[in-house]
Amino acid sequence: IVRQQEPLGLGHAVWCARHIVGDEPFAVLLPDELLWNPADPCLAQMVRARDEVGGTVIAVMEVPEEETKRYGIVDPGASNGALTEVKGFVEKPKPGTAPSRLAAVGRYLIEPEVMDILSEGKRGAGGEIQLTDALARMIGYKPFHAFTYAGRRFDCGDKAGHVTANIALALERPDIGPAVRQWLEANL
Repeated sequence: IVRQQEPLGLGHAVWCARHIVGDEPFAVLLPDELLWNPADPCLAQMVRARDEVGGTVIAVMEVPEEETKRYGIVDPGASNGALTEVKGFVEKPKPGTAPSRLAAVGRYLIEPEVMDILSEGKRGAGGEIQLTDALARMIGYKPFHAFTYAGRRFDCGDKAGHVTANIALALERPDIGPAVRQWLEANL
């Protein structure tokens, strides 16, 4: 376990794990994004995609234009099925300026060279050290692809998203789903 001692951004949090990562590719999974596909989990899909193309692979989903300001957004190149070449990657662009609506959704398979870039401590959006900025600087040196995730996504970073995720997954469970459904029907 590694603790980020100061809230300096996702890039800084990743950099704090540099001694554990070493010279190996690694995965970053953001806990406030619940990607749900029990039959074929997101990370398993991404690993298969990375085996095919190599390099860095990030999970993306299309978001509404007005939400681009909340995410790292891909400037897309050529696509082949669920894989899209990343020509650019920008953190939290204002609506109307985003190169696409393909948003990073909290799952990354990353090459270890990103640690060299993060070690510079350059600040980006919000005055934080952004993982998005470091990954963007790697474009052209190694393959970089966006993987369009096939499954359900819950943004647990806000209260409503957290509650919605809990209800949705509870309803799927045979042991508690009927009781939760009954309560919802009686109280809504």
